[in-house]
Amino acid sequence: MDEKYEYVTILFEKMQGDIKQVLEGHQVLHNEITRTREELREEIQLNTIRIDAVNESLGKRIDASNESLSNRIDAVDEKLSNRIDSVEESLSKRIDAVDEKLSNRIDAVDEKLSNRIDAVEENLGNRIDSVEENLGSHIDAVAVDLKAHRADTEAHHGIYRVKENGLCFSFSPFFSLTNV
Repeated sequence: MDEKYEYVTILFEKMQGDIKQVLEGHQVLHNEITRTREELREEIQLNTIRIDAVNESLGKRIDASNESLSNRIDAVDEKLSNRIDSVEESLSKRIDAVDEKLSNRIDAVDEKLSNRIDAVEENLGNRIDSVEENLGSHIDAVAVDLKAHRADTEAHHGIYRVKENGLCFSFSPFFSLTNV
């Protein structure tokens, strides 16, 4: 049994040595993992600081660009608004001037046409009055001639004859047409 005991003792001692080596390996690994964690934690903190710095820097640049662009847009908007207002005012003045000019021309043409119409109306009125007067005197003259002719016809009662183109017109109380 001694041999077995020695054998088991050697085996235990060897196992103890192996376990001790495993424990030492675990301790080394644990220390290495802890050291790596610490290094990583420091790297993460450093990267976080860097990211925050870059983020802050970019934020400031973005804010500055945004403000600059807003200012430029506002300037362009104001400039365009002023130009539009200027063009609108200019066009409004031109339209008013054209309206006034056309109104004056229309008024002048209206007055001229009214004067011409009045002159034509007066001229036609005078001509109509003249024609009426002239016709009135002609009608009166014809009436006088007709009265004289009737008196002459009545004085030559029944014997008055007019001969024209082979036809004989007899003016008597019994009117007749005969072929001569």
